[in-house]
Amino acid sequence: MHTINNTIANIFLSMAEQLRKQGDNPYRVRAYTRAADTLAHLESSVADLAQTGDLQTLPDIGKDLAAKIREYLDTGTIQAYEKLKTPLPPDVRQWALLPGLSEPIVHDLYCRLGIQTLDDLEMLVRSHMLRTRPGVKVTAEEMLAAIQRLRTGPPTIQ
Repeated sequence: MHTINNTIANIFLSMAEQLRKQGDNPYRVRAYTRAADTLAHLESSVADLAQTGDLQTLPDIGKDLAAKIREYLDTGTIQAYEKLKTPLPPDVRQWALLPGLSEPIVHDLYCRLGIQTLDDLEMLVRSHMLRTRPGVKVTAEEMLAAIQRLRTGPPTIQ
């Protein structure tokens, strides 16, 4: 039994569950689940495979997941996992009330893009980059008006 394999497998399962709760792409969720299963049933240590560069030869371990495994082996953590575990600040969670945004989209903006303030969000909208995010179907004008309303009288999420 290889403890490191089980540790990383459990992290991948946790990531899959967090992504599922956030409404992420089901194929991505399934990729983490399958990778966890592969690691849990691996006969040798994943650390040994990483040293030989053979991680991507494992079933269900692609380039992205191999990089996460190497990151864990090198640092003892996976940044993407740490970000998934981090809850959104209350003022950022309120962005889910804006037209065209949902909690998974807000989480993506906050964790992946580093959009942490209304000013950051407004700048993203004005650059027309918000519309390039999957699932966002709102005009810049509608979003800018909604941001202004949020600034003057924010609704609250309980």
